[in-house]
Amino acid sequence: MTTWRTGLEPFTRPLFFAWSRISRGMTLGVRGVAVDGDGRVLLVKHTYLHGWWLPGGGVERGQTCEEALAREMHEEAGLIIEGRPTLVSVHANERFFRGDHVLVYRIDRFSLTDRTSRGEIAEAAWFDPDELPGDTHRATRTRLAEMFGGGDCDPLW
Repeated sequence: MTTWRTGLEPFTRPLFFAWSRISRGMTLGVRGVAVDGDGRVLLVKHTYLHGWWLPGGGVERGQTCEEALAREMHEEAGLIIEGRPTLVSVHANERFFRGDHVLVYRIDRFSLTDRTSRGEIAEAAWFDPDELPGDTHRATRTRLAEMFGGGDCDPLW
């Protein structure tokens, strides 16, 4: 599904990156792999990017990584983390943005409510990690294969 935001994103990305570089020397993001009782994982589809992604986003000043993860999971997917998530891996995202790093957490205990983000997420759905939609983003596929396939984690996003 292509929206006006998807078409606009390549033009707004440089402005976002410039602002991020000015406001912070290094960027840090978090992604959550929520696993339900049937072993399915929660993915989201943004209104401004193509494909399915792990929910998550940037860590803001004054937040811990776990606080940012809890905020992003609630905003994007309506997921309330119960207990502490498990840090699975850390990746340099140099391919996409110099100085960016992404932490991936596994979430096994949670409850669901309404998501609070308006206009950012087009859809959220649960999928079997072995039967992902064809338009699942490459990094999401790789992280899930690492987590469920037992392979070594690639240090690069």
